[in-house]
Amino acid sequence: MTPESFNFLAGLVKQRSGIVLTADKGYMLETRLAPMLRRDGIGSLDALALRLRAPGATALAAEVVEALTTNESSFFRDGTPFEHLRKLLPRLAAARPPGHVIRVWSAACSSGQEAYSIAMTVLELGAAMAGRRVEILGTDLSREMLDRAQEGIFTQFEVQRGLPVQMLVKHFVQDGTRWRVKPELRAMARFQPFNLLDDPRGLGRFDIIFCRNVLIYFDAPTKSRVLATLANLLPPDGVVYLGGAETVLGLTERLVPAAGERGVYEPARAAARSA
Repeated sequence: MTPESFNFLAGLVKQRSGIVLTADKGYMLETRLAPMLRRDGIGSLDALALRLRAPGATALAAEVVEALTTNESSFFRDGTPFEHLRKLLPRLAAARPPGHVIRVWSAACSSGQEAYSIAMTVLELGAAMAGRRVEILGTDLSREMLDRAQEGIFTQFEVQRGLPVQMLVKHFVQDGTRWRVKPELRAMARFQPFNLLDDPRGLGRFDIIFCRNVLIYFDAPTKSRVLATLANLLPPDGVVYLGGAETVLGLTERLVPAAGERGVYEPARAAARSA
Protein backbone atom coordinates (compact mmCIF):
# COMPACT_ATOMS: atom_id res chain seq x y z
CA MET A 1 0.00 0.00 0.00
CA THR A 2 1.41 3.37 -0.98
CA PRO A 3 1.55 6.25 1.53
CA GLU A 4 -0.94 8.09 -0.69
CA SER A 5 -3.45 5.24 -0.43
CA PHE A 6 -2.97 4.99 3.34
CA ASN A 7 -3.50 8.73 3.79
CA PHE A 8 -6.64 8.60 1.65
CA LEU A 9 -8.11 5.66 3.59
CA ALA A 10 -7.16 7.17 6.95
CA GLY A 11 -8.73 10.49 5.92
CA LEU A 12 -11.93 8.77 4.83
CA VAL A 13 -12.21 6.89 8.13
CA LYS A 14 -11.56 10.04 10.18
CA GLN A 15 -14.09 12.08 8.21
CA ARG A 16 -16.80 9.46 8.58
CA SER A 17 -16.18 8.21 12.13
CA GLY A 18 -13.66 10.44 13.91
CA ILE A 19 -11.31 7.46 14.29
CA VAL A 20 -7.67 8.44 13.83
CA LEU A 21 -5.44 5.89 12.09
CA THR A 22 -1.77 6.68 12.60
CA ALA A 23 0.97 5.57 10.19
CA ASP A 24 1.72 2.47 12.24
CA LYS A 25 -1.83 1.14 11.72
CA GLY A 26 -1.27 -0.16 8.19
CA TYR A 27 -1.48 -3.72 9.54
CA MET A 28 -4.93 -2.93 10.93
CA LEU A 29 -6.17 -1.89 7.50
CA GLU A 30 -4.78 -5.06 5.95
CA THR A 31 -6.22 -7.37 8.63
CA ARG A 32 -9.68 -5.82 8.99
CA LEU A 33 -10.29 -5.18 5.28
CA ALA A 34 -8.90 -8.45 3.88
CA PRO A 35 -12.28 -10.30 3.96
CA MET A 36 -13.93 -7.46 2.02
CA LEU A 37 -11.14 -7.40 -0.56
CA ARG A 38 -11.43 -11.16 -1.11
CA ARG A 39 -15.22 -11.05 -1.34
CA ASP A 40 -15.29 -8.23 -3.89
CA GLY A 41 -12.24 -9.37 -5.86
CA ILE A 42 -10.30 -6.20 -5.05
CA GLY A 43 -6.62 -7.01 -5.47
CA SER A 44 -5.07 -4.62 -2.92
CA LEU A 45 -5.64 -1.70 -0.59
CA ASP A 46 -4.36 0.58 -3.34
CA ALA A 47 -7.09 -0.76 -5.63
CA LEU A 48 -9.64 -0.25 -2.83
CA ALA A 49 -8.56 3.37 -2.40
CA LEU A 50 -8.96 3.87 -6.16
CA ARG A 51 -12.45 2.37 -6.11
CA LEU A 52 -13.46 4.54 -3.15
CA ARG A 53 -12.48 7.65 -5.09
CA ALA A 54 -14.99 6.80 -7.83
CA PRO A 55 -18.55 8.21 -7.83
CA GLY A 56 -21.18 6.07 -6.12
CA ALA A 57 -18.82 4.53 -3.55
CA THR A 58 -20.85 5.63 -0.52
CA ALA A 59 -21.97 2.13 0.49
CA LEU A 60 -18.45 0.75 0.11
CA ALA A 61 -17.05 3.60 2.21
CA ALA A 62 -19.57 2.86 4.96
CA GLU A 63 -18.56 -0.79 4.91
CA VAL A 64 -14.87 0.13 5.20
CA VAL A 65 -15.55 2.29 8.24
CA GLU A 66 -17.67 -0.42 9.86
CA ALA A 67 -14.91 -2.99 9.34
CA LEU A 68 -12.42 -0.73 11.09
CA THR A 69 -14.63 -0.02 14.10
CA THR A 70 -13.58 -1.79 17.29
CA ASN A 71 -16.55 -3.68 18.76
CA GLU A 72 -15.14 -4.88 22.07
CA SER A 73 -17.78 -5.19 24.79
CA SER A 74 -18.74 -7.18 27.87
CA PHE A 75 -21.43 -7.14 30.53
CA PHE A 76 -20.83 -4.72 33.44
CA ARG A 77 -17.51 -3.77 31.86
CA ASP A 78 -15.07 -2.20 34.35
CA GLY A 79 -17.62 -2.50 37.18
CA THR A 80 -17.13 0.93 38.74
CA PRO A 81 -19.55 2.89 36.53
CA PHE A 82 -22.34 0.47 37.37
CA GLU A 83 -21.64 0.76 41.09
CA HIS A 84 -22.02 4.52 40.72
CA LEU A 85 -25.13 4.07 38.57
CA ARG A 86 -26.79 2.01 41.34
CA LYS A 87 -26.40 4.99 43.70
CA LEU A 88 -27.30 7.61 41.11
CA LEU A 89 -30.54 6.21 39.71
CA PRO A 90 -32.62 6.38 42.94
CA ARG A 91 -31.45 9.98 43.47
CA LEU A 92 -32.51 10.96 39.96
CA ALA A 93 -35.83 9.12 40.38
CA ALA A 94 -36.57 11.10 43.54
CA ALA A 95 -35.56 14.42 41.95
CA ARG A 96 -37.69 14.13 38.80
CA PRO A 97 -41.31 15.34 38.51
CA PRO A 98 -44.17 12.83 38.18
CA GLY A 99 -44.31 11.22 34.77
CA HIS A 100 -40.70 11.99 33.87
CA VAL A 101 -38.96 9.12 32.08
CA ILE A 102 -35.27 8.79 32.96
CA ARG A 103 -33.37 8.51 29.67
CA VAL A 104 -30.00 6.79 29.36
CA TRP A 105 -27.83 6.83 26.23
CA SER A 106 -25.37 4.01 25.58
CA ALA A 107 -23.22 5.56 22.84
CA ALA A 108 -21.11 3.20 20.71
CA CYS A 109 -23.10 0.35 22.26
CA SER A 110 -21.58 -2.41 20.10
CA SER A 111 -23.60 -5.65 20.49
CA GLY A 112 -25.65 -4.33 23.41
CA GLN A 113 -23.98 -5.67 26.56
CA GLU A 114 -23.68 -2.20 28.08
CA ALA A 115 -27.30 -1.27 27.38
CA TYR A 116 -28.56 -4.53 28.86
CA SER A 117 -26.25 -4.13 31.88
CA ILE A 118 -27.89 -0.74 32.49
CA ALA A 119 -31.33 -2.33 32.17
CA MET A 120 -30.43 -5.08 34.65
CA THR A 121 -29.14 -2.46 37.09
CA VAL A 122 -32.51 -0.69 36.91
CA LEU A 123 -34.48 -3.89 37.42
CA GLU A 124 -32.28 -4.98 40.33
CA LEU A 125 -33.01 -1.67 42.11
CA GLY A 126 -36.71 -2.56 42.23
CA ALA A 127 -38.68 -0.42 44.69
CA ALA A 128 -35.81 2.06 45.02
CA MET A 129 -36.84 3.42 41.61
CA ALA A 130 -40.30 4.32 43.00
CA GLY A 131 -41.99 3.08 39.84
CA ARG A 132 -40.00 5.46 37.65
CA ARG A 133 -39.70 4.30 34.03
CA VAL A 134 -36.26 4.20 32.44
CA GLU A 135 -35.66 4.31 28.69
CA ILE A 136 -32.31 3.16 27.30
CA LEU A 137 -31.10 4.11 23.83
CA GLY A 138 -28.17 2.23 22.33
CA THR A 139 -26.46 3.68 19.25
CA ASP A 140 -23.54 2.55 17.12
CA LEU A 141 -21.99 3.03 13.68
CA SER A 142 -22.13 -0.70 12.95
CA ARG A 143 -25.48 -1.95 11.71
CA GLU A 144 -24.26 -5.52 12.16
CA MET A 145 -23.64 -4.87 15.88
CA LEU A 146 -26.99 -3.10 16.23
CA ASP A 147 -28.78 -6.08 14.70
CA ARG A 148 -27.10 -8.31 17.29
CA ALA A 149 -28.05 -5.94 20.10
CA GLN A 150 -31.65 -5.80 18.88
CA GLU A 151 -31.79 -9.59 18.76
CA GLY A 152 -30.55 -9.85 22.36
CA ILE A 153 -28.90 -13.25 21.95
CA PHE A 154 -25.44 -13.93 23.36
CA THR A 155 -23.01 -16.85 23.32
CA GLN A 156 -21.90 -18.76 26.39
CA PHE A 157 -18.53 -17.00 26.14
CA GLU A 158 -20.18 -13.57 26.05
CA VAL A 159 -22.41 -14.15 29.08
CA GLN A 160 -19.44 -15.47 31.06
CA ARG A 161 -17.65 -12.15 30.61
CA GLY A 162 -18.78 -10.02 33.56
CA LEU A 163 -22.31 -11.34 34.03
CA PRO A 164 -22.97 -12.88 37.48
CA VAL A 165 -24.61 -16.30 37.32
CA GLN A 166 -27.59 -15.09 39.40
CA MET A 167 -28.32 -12.35 36.89
CA LEU A 168 -27.87 -14.71 33.95
CA VAL A 169 -30.49 -17.08 35.33
CA LYS A 170 -32.83 -14.26 36.33
CA HIS A 171 -32.73 -12.14 33.18
CA PHE A 172 -31.90 -14.60 30.37
CA VAL A 173 -33.42 -17.75 28.89
CA GLN A 174 -31.20 -20.49 27.48
CA ASP A 175 -31.72 -20.97 23.74
CA GLY A 176 -29.70 -24.01 22.69
CA THR A 177 -26.06 -23.10 23.20
CA ARG A 178 -26.89 -19.39 23.48
CA TRP A 179 -28.74 -17.10 25.90
CA ARG A 180 -31.60 -14.74 25.04
CA VAL A 181 -32.55 -11.69 27.11
CA LYS A 182 -36.03 -11.95 28.66
CA PRO A 183 -38.80 -9.74 27.22
CA GLU A 184 -38.94 -7.34 30.19
CA LEU A 185 -35.22 -6.62 29.78
CA ARG A 186 -35.45 -6.36 26.01
CA ALA A 187 -38.36 -3.89 26.27
CA MET A 188 -36.23 -1.39 28.20
CA ALA A 189 -33.71 -0.81 25.39
CA ARG A 190 -34.00 0.26 21.79
CA PHE A 191 -31.19 0.53 19.27
CA GLN A 192 -30.53 2.71 16.25
CA PRO A 193 -27.61 3.80 14.04
CA PHE A 194 -25.90 7.04 15.01
CA ASN A 195 -22.54 8.65 14.33
CA LEU A 196 -21.08 10.67 17.22
CA LEU A 197 -19.90 13.25 14.68
CA ASP A 198 -23.49 13.96 13.61
CA ASP A 199 -26.01 16.38 15.12
CA PRO A 200 -27.58 14.54 18.10
CA ARG A 201 -30.50 16.85 18.74
CA GLY A 202 -32.90 14.41 17.11
CA LEU A 203 -32.07 11.90 19.85
CA GLY A 204 -33.51 14.18 22.56
CA ARG A 205 -32.02 14.90 25.98
CA PHE A 206 -30.62 12.38 28.44
CA ASP A 207 -30.24 12.16 32.20
CA ILE A 208 -27.27 9.78 31.88
CA ILE A 209 -24.80 9.15 29.04
CA PHE A 210 -22.40 6.25 28.73
CA CYS A 211 -19.69 7.07 26.17
CA ARG A 212 -16.89 4.76 27.22
CA ASN A 213 -13.75 3.70 25.38
CA VAL A 214 -14.68 5.74 22.31
CA LEU A 215 -12.73 8.99 22.73
CA ILE A 216 -9.43 7.10 22.77
CA TYR A 217 -9.78 6.68 19.00
CA PHE A 218 -10.25 10.42 18.33
CA ASP A 219 -7.84 13.33 18.04
CA ALA A 220 -8.07 16.22 20.54
CA PRO A 221 -10.33 18.53 18.46
CA THR A 222 -12.78 15.68 17.82
CA LYS A 223 -12.77 14.71 21.51
CA SER A 224 -13.56 18.32 22.45
CA ARG A 225 -16.37 18.48 19.94
CA VAL A 226 -17.96 15.23 21.13
CA LEU A 227 -17.67 16.18 24.82
CA ALA A 228 -19.34 19.54 24.15
CA THR A 229 -22.13 17.69 22.36
CA LEU A 230 -22.65 15.37 25.32
CA ALA A 231 -22.71 18.30 27.76
CA ASN A 232 -25.43 19.98 25.69
CA LEU A 233 -27.73 16.97 26.13
CA LEU A 234 -27.53 16.79 29.93
CA PRO A 235 -29.57 18.45 32.68
CA PRO A 236 -27.61 20.15 35.53
CA ASP A 237 -27.64 16.95 37.62
CA GLY A 238 -26.89 14.62 34.70
CA VAL A 239 -23.83 12.41 34.40
CA VAL A 240 -21.45 11.23 31.67
CA TYR A 241 -19.49 8.01 32.09
CA LEU A 242 -16.19 7.78 30.19
CA GLY A 243 -13.68 4.94 29.94
CA GLY A 244 -10.89 4.49 32.48
CA ALA A 245 -8.27 5.80 30.04
CA GLU A 246 -10.35 8.84 29.03
CA THR A 247 -10.66 12.30 30.54
CA VAL A 248 -12.19 15.73 29.93
CA LEU A 249 -9.12 17.59 31.23
CA GLY A 250 -7.71 19.95 28.64
CA LEU A 251 -10.56 19.15 26.26
CA THR A 252 -13.63 20.94 27.63
CA GLU A 253 -14.68 23.13 30.53
CA ARG A 254 -18.29 22.04 30.18
CA LEU A 255 -17.76 18.79 32.12
CA VAL A 256 -15.78 18.17 35.29
CA PRO A 257 -14.87 15.03 37.27
CA ALA A 258 -17.41 14.06 39.92
CA ALA A 259 -15.86 14.35 43.38
CA GLY A 260 -14.31 11.10 44.57
CA GLU A 261 -15.30 9.14 41.44
CA ARG A 262 -13.31 7.70 38.54
CA GLY A 263 -14.69 7.98 35.02
CA VAL A 264 -17.75 9.97 36.16
CA TYR A 265 -18.27 13.54 34.89
CA GLU A 266 -20.96 16.14 35.47
CA PRO A 267 -21.87 19.56 34.09
CA ALA A 268 -19.46 22.21 35.37
CA ARG A 269 -22.01 24.71 36.70
CA ALA A 270 -23.81 22.00 38.65
CA ALA A 271 -20.52 20.88 40.13
CA ALA A 272 -19.70 24.44 41.20
CA ARG A 273 -23.05 24.81 42.95
CA SER A 274 -22.59 21.56 44.89
CA ALA A 275 -19.01 22.37 45.99
